[in-house]
Amino acid sequence: MACACKTQEDYIFPKELLSFIEEWKVKPGSLIMILHKTQEHFGYIARPVAERIAELTGIPLARIYGVVTFYAFFKLTKPGKHKISVCMGTACYLKGAQDFLDESRKILGIQPDEVTPDGQFSVEAVRCVGCCGLAPVLTVGNDTFGKLTKDMLPGIIDQYRNV
Repeated sequence: MACACKTQEDYIFPKELLSFIEEWKVKPGSLIMILHKTQEHFGYIARPVAERIAELTGIPLARIYGVVTFYAFFKLTKPGKHKISVCMGTACYLKGAQDFLDESRKILGIQPDEVTPDGQFSVEAVRCVGCCGLAPVLTVGNDTFGKLTKDMLPGIIDQYRNV
């Protein structure tokens, strides 16, 4: 069976991103800025994308992967269409955020760093979303849900199914 793996040709770098990389590649400490901008465009850093960044910047692929795997912000796999982020900041953690993280994954039937088979959902822990007064908090895309209870999770997730 042929590999359905994506190649560099499957990831089209728009002119704005290429210009950004060209401008930043000569600046000290540019790699993180380039990776941020690239992930902002693609949603994650796929291997072919990392290879193209290496070609465009002259930075070794191993160094790029060293940065991408060191910082939790960068993703190597495509997130779900609806990315659920559970706040694990101090206030949320103390109010049971780990339980919400575990329960969200249980409802969706996925493990850490997995996406539901239909590509609709992924769940990740984040450090703080800045809504400590609403703890515990989770976000789905740009929507924030606070003062959570475990019985609210199925309803929140259901809002995004088939959307």
